Amino acid sequence: MSPTANWSYPTAIRFGAGRISEIAAACAAANISKPLLVTDRGLASMAITQGTLDLLEAAGLGRAMFSGVDANPTEKNLAEGLTAYHEGGHDGVIAFGGGSGLDLGKMVAFMSGQTRPIWDYEDIGDWWTRADPAGIAPIVAVPTTAGTGSEVGRASVITNSETHVKKIIFHPKVLPTVVICDPELTVGMPKFITAGTGLDAFAHCVEAFSSPHYHPMSQGIALEGMRLVIDNLPRAYTDPNDIEARAQMMSAAMMGATAFQKGLGAIHALSHPIGAVYNTHHGTTNAVFMPAVLQLNADAIRDRFDLAAPYLGVQGGFDGFCAFVQDLNDQLGIPRKLSALGVADDRVDDIVAMALEDPSCGGNPVTLTAENLKPVLLASL
Repeated sequence: MSPTANWSYPTAIRFGAGRISEIAAACAAANISKPLLVTDRGLASMAITQGTLDLLEAAGLGRAMFSGVDANPTEKNLAEGLTAYHEGGHDGVIAFGGGSGLDLGKMVAFMSGQTRPIWDYEDIGDWWTRADPAGIAPIVAVPTTAGTGSEVGRASVITNSETHVKKIIFHPKVLPTVVICDPELTVGMPKFITAGTGLDAFAHCVEAFSSPHYHPMSQGIALEGMRLVIDNLPRAYTDPNDIEARAQMMSAAMMGATAFQKGLGAIHALSHPIGAVYNTHHGTTNAVFMPAVLQLNADAIRDRFDLAAPYLGVQGGFDGFCAFVQDLNDQLGIPRKLSALGVADDRVDDIVAMALEDPSCGGNPVTLTAENLKPVLLASL
């Protein structure tokens, strides 16, 4: 049985198979009458994208699309998207796709009415207050993967094409007004994308659960999110047409993104610069780093994972969980080393320095330094 529901946490979510048919109603709820659908190049010609454009056109909303989005979107992609938005006279954005399409779509809406450079709104202190909230266009988000959870997030990750540094851009009004989570849209994902995006959701939950910050609601969400991934990702990987498993993975992705307001950690701190420099798939990179980071944090997180393991269906407490993570990676075709993703050992010190500047460091249960982070990177190369 495929679950169907309407949720309002943390925003309005239309969840269930076939609910992409409600895209016009979602636009109406967000007060969008002339949307620009923003997605990545790979999705532009696919049936799920063209079918969504057909639905918009039939409802009198046009079929405008911008698809110039890289796997790790940059400010150059954003500038081109903003040109398309303004020249088309649009009044809102449909952010459509995986993390890249969702993140850039949200930023097109965010920057559509701003006057300062995007880097002035980085997630540092109260920099978000520099933005004019009246200049943020409404957003409808439609995820086509089950990974980043960006559809329920208040931020986007944009890579600076000159410095090759990923920056988190935050504003409360970047949270989409309406989300359509239709697991049928994820059926056509290649296996390696199903694995990588699913393990991205898992990494979000693992790091949120590990974070030392106090947020019991996020802690509970992270725990259940891990369970959903453990129970359903292998099913979705083995049988791409398992709609129930696909639906549960979409839930887990949203739960991970909701939970990580409690904090992320060394997995993401390292994955961000690796992705920016070597253009690797984010979720897959997270998965490669996870075993080594769990060992880095072992003394600080052992007790909580000892308690969580029985609920997750994992024997052996923390040590059993670590062994399970490596076995899951292997089962899903994740390489054990970053070299298989094209990562070289030519910029080790640079990557460590960039990781230490990443805001994800603040949520790691062990204080991160060059001395403890460099061995993690070397072990993963």
